[in-house]
Amino acid sequence: MEIRHALVYCEDHIFRKGDIEICGERISRVRTEERKHEDAPVLDADGLYAIPGLVDVHFHGACGYDFCDGNEESIDRIAQYEAEHGVLAICPATMTFSEEKLLKVMHTAAAHRNGSGADLVGIHMEGPFVSPRKLGAQNPAFAHEPDIAMVRRLAEAADGLLKIVDIAPELPGAETFIRELSKDIVISVSHTCADYETARMAFRSGASHLTHTFNAMPGLWHRAPGPIPAALEAGADAELIADGVHIHPAMVRLAFRLFGEERVVLISDSMEAAGLPDGTYSLGGQAVQKCGRRAGLASDPGTIAGSVTNLFDCMRTAVLDMKIPLETAIRAATENPARSIGVEMDYGSIAPGRYANIVLMDREMNIRGIVRRGALSPSPNPAPRNLQRIML
Repeated sequence: MEIRHALVYCEDHIFRKGDIEICGERISRVRTEERKHEDAPVLDADGLYAIPGLVDVHFHGACGYDFCDGNEESIDRIAQYEAEHGVLAICPATMTFSEEKLLKVMHTAAAHRNGSGADLVGIHMEGPFVSPRKLGAQNPAFAHEPDIAMVRRLAEAADGLLKIVDIAPELPGAETFIRELSKDIVISVSHTCADYETARMAFRSGASHLTHTFNAMPGLWHRAPGPIPAALEAGADAELIADGVHIHPAMVRLAFRLFGEERVVLISDSMEAAGLPDGTYSLGGQAVQKCGRRAGLASDPGTIAGSVTNLFDCMRTAVLDMKIPLETAIRAATENPARSIGVEMDYGSIAPGRYANIVLMDREMNIRGIVRRGALSPSPNPAPRNLQRIML
């Protein structure tokens, strides 16, 4: 297949008019000069942007299913929903549960074989090593002190899929935990009350990621700077939920200016209510009430319980409502998350050798076509006429 006349998001993060040649499931060449190529099925994408398939490294579920359901049907349905919304590689997150339940989740994920939906490329273990004072929507019944042996058992069950493990660095034994496990797994500072010095210790010990920056951690204050400046000084990746609920637009803009376009990782943090009407749902074994764009614990409505927005919509919100430059937001939703979990040679960019995972969108950032592993896939919006037919 060949995609012609698109505005292609190139490896140097600039849009150029060009063509994308696809051989099988992977990109064989990106051509930005005028030149005809014969004998290949063609998609005419004139007037559309071609961007890499998005990569979400932190979300819990969608369309009534949760990753921690621990069954193949849930993974399949979540993967289908994400792919239909332009998210073609997923690293879903667990919640704070017992080791027994987490082992089931890991085994199920390891047995999953990528089908027609988004590719399962990793697991983000958000709990249970969280501060009892910054639980958010995490279940306090299963909060656990850092346990290296437990993580190694879970990693073995996950068969290489465990990519990120979160920790509150003020917990007992955290420094040793980080030093040992950061050799093999990305360690992320999360759900923490850590001050600047404690967070600095964590990053010096090997942590390299900050989970949903600003949320479930101390904020910026000039006499008590907290973990955010420590992450910045260490060159860590910083997750952001740009759903318009979790973080004020001014703080989203500030985070991009502080960390730079190469270190911000947009995430959705979506839970099972994403894509569904208002009502009562569940996250981490706790009841959650969805009302409009917001999800909160039923027992504590002031506590946000994940988001109800997919990553593509978060990226669109960042650009259209928060005034983040389009090229910057795309990088934060594609290349940066792929690199953060070590899958950038297959996902996150439009380049030779990468999977041909491409989202075609119009200037209003509506998805008009999705190419997954070299094949045209369903999208939420009707395709324009030139994408409804493949011209031989």
